[in-house]
Amino acid sequence: MEEFDTIIIGAGMSGLAAGIRLAYFDQKVCILERHYTIGGLNSFYRLNHRDYDVGLHAVTNFVGKGAKKGPIAKLLRQLRFSWDDFQLRPQLGSAVVFPDVELNFNNDIELLKAEIAAKFPTQRDRFEILLKQLVDYDDLNDEMFGLSSRKILQEIFTEPLLIEMLLCPLMWYGNARENDMDFGQFCIMFRSIYLEGFGRPFKGVRLILKHLVRKYRALGGQLKLRSGVAKILTDGEQAVGVQLDNGTQLKAKRILSSAGAVETMRMCEDTSESKVVQAGQLTFIESISVLDCQPKEIGFDKTIVFYNDSPQFHWTRPQTELCDARTGVICSPNNYLYDATEGDLQDGIIRLTTIADYNRWNGLDENSYRREKLRWYDLSVASAVRFMPDFRRRVIETDVFTPKTIRRFTHHDNGAVYGAPKKQLDGRTHLKNLFLCGTDQGFVGIVGAIVSGISIANMHCLRTELS
Repeated sequence: MEEFDTIIIGAGMSGLAAGIRLAYFDQKVCILERHYTIGGLNSFYRLNHRDYDVGLHAVTNFVGKGAKKGPIAKLLRQLRFSWDDFQLRPQLGSAVVFPDVELNFNNDIELLKAEIAAKFPTQRDRFEILLKQLVDYDDLNDEMFGLSSRKILQEIFTEPLLIEMLLCPLMWYGNARENDMDFGQFCIMFRSIYLEGFGRPFKGVRLILKHLVRKYRALGGQLKLRSGVAKILTDGEQAVGVQLDNGTQLKAKRILSSAGAVETMRMCEDTSESKVVQAGQLTFIESISVLDCQPKEIGFDKTIVFYNDSPQFHWTRPQTELCDARTGVICSPNNYLYDATEGDLQDGIIRLTTIADYNRWNGLDENSYRREKLRWYDLSVASAVRFMPDFRRRVIETDVFTPKTIRRFTHHDNGAVYGAPKKQLDGRTHLKNLFLCGTDQGFVGIVGAIVSGISIANMHCLRTELS
């Protein structure tokens, strides 16, 4: 039976980053991936001679070249990449749009400050109070992490609409909890979106994945695709290895899992802990519209628009329909400040994201599924064009993926994009040598997932080497 120092379940950003970090210290590492490709939700595919990103809207936590602080600087240093390897380019500018109010923001917090001062003048000083609270927040503070963001914000602000507008992008880009948000998650996402900002590689997520997997393999790491884990083998309080779907068994001194807390517990031979963690419910449909022009040519120059059609932001799965189009995200990968030598992306792209219900989508027969994809594409576009120029006459090709697609790419219950509402910040489980990394450890998004893999590898697998 083949034996490894560490087995990593899942070849997403977190698993690949953890694998690189461990391989640098001469650990024998094997990453196991159930799917036929790497990346998890942050992957890519090819359709009708075009390349599409699956999950990438933006890379958060953007900082300029040469920055020494922040998550991107940390991951570049820890994984020994250069800034130019990822070729990140900053956003042109984004917005939160509610009825009659629009807050613009970019990668400089001064713009958002000015927007709040102009549109919510009585809240200007209160926003400064919030910023001061965030400066010293510890991301791994268990006591503070689970507090209600709404309650804390209501103690600071006297304008309910501003609270809703500040929460909207943060929940959309990293919140597994319905209706409210853990304050720890709020702080992480606030910094990553408002204090740092958005960037994107010109060639999309495939560039980041290419560099991660090439470095991992160059360091001697093994990557096994189409190798789903059926069972985590245990001996008392220890994990001793895994059994694959095909019956092959592999031994390991320790296991890192990016499969999700619920899904990882279900793999364990001892499933006594599997009912403790509740699966997340928040999932989406996403449509991709290819235009016959650049979005700027029809008057759309925003990188991302987070919209909501009422003063109250409703962050919950649909109760009666397949989707809820009252709120959504409009994103264009064209609207970044690309280098002059790169030019524009060949195709104009508009991506729309809409909250969906996994159970209803999963219950459709094949004909109904295809029909509902078309219907909800039309409905989500009709909702979005209330907040942007109408692009429907310029569309030459479309694709839609649903919660069933997300389930297939990530294997998360309910197609839950942000995993379980309860996060395990230190990555520990009921087994002494089984640890969680990725979404259910607490960091989300591309940069968050990479930092999570690095942090858990450092914390639990490299203590001897780093001490």
